[in-house]
Amino acid sequence: MKILITVPFTQKQKERLQAQMPGADYTYTTRIKATDDQIREADIILGNLPVGRLSQAENLKWLQLNSSGADAYAAEGALAPEVILTNATGAYGLAISEHLLATTFFLKKKLGKYYRNQKEREWKDEGQVTAIAGSRTLVLGLGSIGGDYARKMALLGSRVIGIRRTKAACPDYLEEIGTFEDIDRFLPEADIVAMALPNTPQTYHIMNEERLSGMKRGSILLNVGRGTAIDQDALVKVLRNGPLAGASIDVTDPEPLPADHPLWCCENLLLTPHIAGDYHLQETLDQIVELFIDNLGRYARGKELRNPVDKKTGYRKTQ
Repeated sequence: MKILITVPFTQKQKERLQAQMPGADYTYTTRIKATDDQIREADIILGNLPVGRLSQAENLKWLQLNSSGADAYAAEGALAPEVILTNATGAYGLAISEHLLATTFFLKKKLGKYYRNQKEREWKDEGQVTAIAGSRTLVLGLGSIGGDYARKMALLGSRVIGIRRTKAACPDYLEEIGTFEDIDRFLPEADIVAMALPNTPQTYHIMNEERLSGMKRGSILLNVGRGTAIDQDALVKVLRNGPLAGASIDVTDPEPLPADHPLWCCENLLLTPHIAGDYHLQETLDQIVELFIDNLGRYARGKELRNPVDKKTGYRKTQ
């Protein structure tokens, strides 16, 4: 059994991983340095190799992603039908929910304006700000990321409503829960709209011009899911002339965002280059490594793997 790993492991972590399947042949590399022969021979791949290179993986039986998003790998033709696909759902909740929280404060307290004033050496009061306590937050996507952010906002005194793809019981940190069909009912009253959605046909431009224009005046929009979930041309319009007080997006369509795109020039926009997750927080990498070790042990013993992905929907299968 040949196992190709493209995620950083410490020596102790390598020893723990290899103890799960002692007779296997382990190769540690990166997604860029992996060779054609290594990919072709691999029975198991741990980590996100470029999708286009996986057509070479003739022996592949299981692909464990280091990302929560699996849409590109679940797409038709990306993997052979018999290949098991699992993702890293759960590893990014802490990092990305804290990023969302930071951008919430950034926008609601006008910190971007004060930073620009500082650069210009201008001592200027930018006027009233708004509070999180007593606000209404709408979270689109209640996986580990959206759920963690929703909990944090509830603890800060916001009244939080959650939206998920399918119906579910309402957890105690939410005031109410709904499905995608309920967005238009909740959106006009939301002070904060946070998006943590995957890229699927159902989520493509889910925030279109009509919805963006119908948001509450003075509200803010945050997106850490996929750039395809927002109509970016419409976002430019509402940032310049519509109800939004500001927005923060960590994801765009395409990525990188072209240098001539008008989003770069929106003064009330915080744009970050898809960095809310990745391995910028050590705890994220640690959780991914622990998931890999646990899942390899499960695979070796013939047990059910954690985080199996439904290739038809791109979402993790419900257990």
